[in-house]
Amino acid sequence: MTTASITTPLGQFLRFWRRSAPGPLWLVVPLVLIVAIPVADHFLPSDIHLGHLLIVAPAVTSVVAGPRLTALIGGLAVVSLIVAGTERGVLTTESVLVEFLSLAALSALLVIFSLLRDRLWLELLRVRSVSDATQRVVLRPLPDKAGPVSIASEYRSAEADTRIGGDLYAVARASDSTRLVIGDVRGKGLASIGDTVIMLGAFRAAAHRQSPLPELVAYLEGAVRWGLAEFSESSGSEADVGERFVTAVVVDIPDNEPVVHVISCGHPPPLLLRNATATALSVPTPALPLGLGGLSDASYVQATFPFAYGDRLLLYTDGVSETRDGQGTFYPLAERAAAWTDQAPGQLVQKITADLKAYAPGPLNDDMAMIVVQRDETPGALSKSPQQVPRHDRHQPDAAADGVVHSV
Repeated sequence: MTTASITTPLGQFLRFWRRSAPGPLWLVVPLVLIVAIPVADHFLPSDIHLGHLLIVAPAVTSVVAGPRLTALIGGLAVVSLIVAGTERGVLTTESVLVEFLSLAALSALLVIFSLLRDRLWLELLRVRSVSDATQRVVLRPLPDKAGPVSIASEYRSAEADTRIGGDLYAVARASDSTRLVIGDVRGKGLASIGDTVIMLGAFRAAAHRQSPLPELVAYLEGAVRWGLAEFSESSGSEADVGERFVTAVVVDIPDNEPVVHVISCGHPPPLLLRNATATALSVPTPALPLGLGGLSDASYVQATFPFAYGDRLLLYTDGVSETRDGQGTFYPLAERAAAWTDQAPGQLVQKITADLKAYAPGPLNDDMAMIVVQRDETPGALSKSPQQVPRHDRHQPDAAADGVVHSV
């Protein structure tokens, strides 16, 4: 097992240190000391003795090498001290005997230290590898292609050395459409992973079914409420249930229609990128965040927007849109994304991520997730052109009367 499987910042540091530390150049210092001190003692006055400096040799070695090499260098240092004492005829003096015993004892302790450190190192590698694999199972990498759309994504956790936090995303293929979800669990980092697992598990279990989008979201609401209630019973913190929820956007992209269906549950609206413009797909009837659905009797209503060949859809969490600069100004996501509408999904994600890092005065202090979806194929059977597609779901009369997609 190696550090190659660890991709967190801590793993990268450990991999760099492990590769650079045990190099041959690090052994020059202890070897030079072992050879130079007896030679120097031979020419120095009798009242000057450098033998006590030999402890530096095993000390340096124990920092950069394993127990075997540390023991070897410690042994050579003891031999060097014996040679230096013999040259001067003071090997049996009290001073040299104390140095000899001290050097031998400290070398033995350094060998033990090196041995324990290497064991802890291997244990850390095992733990980090298992953690990394577990987090990849929970938050699976999105495919580059799903049906007629290309997908690119980016995820950053606010918690150091973790791959998953309070933000989430997933994609699933139904028989004739691609479904995606992006969400934000209340809280951030490791404390929100339990709710993230509940949400992702429910989506993956139901998204591939042929049920309409409102039924899918209703299922997610039930699963999240059940999961939160079960957690509160096991933890004994019922008061916390009303404060835990998941904001989410669930979209459905049909294979044979130039449209995208959207249901928003208290989440920032997706951006439709087309011809150097970024348009917010604000649904006319947003729902409450998942987990709070019991506070309202309203049913879930999907909104429908044009999504033609070459269009791109940007889904994101507030960790992207609410990043602030040094003056406290929010990141202008729509403005920046509109300037890059000609970029492929992967390039667009990279540009926004790099720009976001440059915009923030320091490390990002919130989880962030982002998905860019591009329709690559013209639908095979178009009953209506993009301009003729109803702007909103037929079950929402007021939305149809509106007929406008509101721009950012």
